[in-house]
Amino acid sequence: MTQPFRTAALYQFTRFYDPAALRPPLEAICHAHDIGGTLLLATEGLNGTIAGRADDLEAVLAHLRTLPGCEALVVKYAWAPEMPFHRMKVRLKKEIVSMGQPGLDPVHDAGTYVAPEDWNALIDRPDTIVIDTRNDYEVAIGTFPGAIDPQTRTFRDFPEWFRANRDQLIADGTKVAMFCTGGIRCEKATAFLKAEGVEDVFHLEGGILNYLEKVPADESRWAGECFVFDERVAVTPDLAPGTHVLCRACRRPVSPQERASPLYEEGVSCPACHADLDDDKRARLAERHRQEALAQARGTRHVGAKMGDD
Repeated sequence: MTQPFRTAALYQFTRFYDPAALRPPLEAICHAHDIGGTLLLATEGLNGTIAGRADDLEAVLAHLRTLPGCEALVVKYAWAPEMPFHRMKVRLKKEIVSMGQPGLDPVHDAGTYVAPEDWNALIDRPDTIVIDTRNDYEVAIGTFPGAIDPQTRTFRDFPEWFRANRDQLIADGTKVAMFCTGGIRCEKATAFLKAEGVEDVFHLEGGILNYLEKVPADESRWAGECFVFDERVAVTPDLAPGTHVLCRACRRPVSPQERASPLYEEGVSCPACHADLDDDKRARLAERHRQEALAQARGTRHVGAKMGDD
């Protein structure tokens, strides 16, 4: 059966001199076409995931491609049986992916793109180190075996981790291959490494999702599931919905094994955050979960629920 809703994950590093001026017409066209999701605008470009019916989604994407530097905007699509977002948000940000390092220019200074079909050969080289630029909870549910896990809680922690470990990581002739979910974080991370004086820097074009789409299963090196920032939570190597659900308290993925823990309560807590919740927070989460269940029974959506942002 055809699924009625389509999601589009997208980003573009470009120069927006007045992102605030782009916001009202973008909000207007999204609302006119009943689009849900989040789009981030900053002077460094555009980032987000949106969803709607196919024709409506294409109308908004056509508008995005009229923005400066977005003519060749690349979009990763997926289908969904229901609208995966509860509202539409267009936000102004200092960065479209927060690293906290002013002066980086991924438009001109990013590392070398590596096509998914060429990724295995690069990471097999003995002079190459592979770094997973995602957060610790993402790495925990799937990665490329042998990749270095910085164990960062947020992407803003990555520069400090790299500077602290650079001498152990980088030697003469070392090539650095980095990857992330859809390409945006490793594109910025390569620009950061080049600003730090590292020359041989590469990143997986289109990220893990593009790799899983392009590389045959019998050649794939990926192990586990891949966390995604929408209601699917995670996808399997064949890009089908995975086995994880989202903890509504800490926004982390929860495995089937973790859901068997007495510390897991649907909509309220998981083993990772149970100890951090006081009674008031727990009661508010439980009430929100109850309201979501009532809304679902009525065939409506509870607007208080939302996914986390990348």
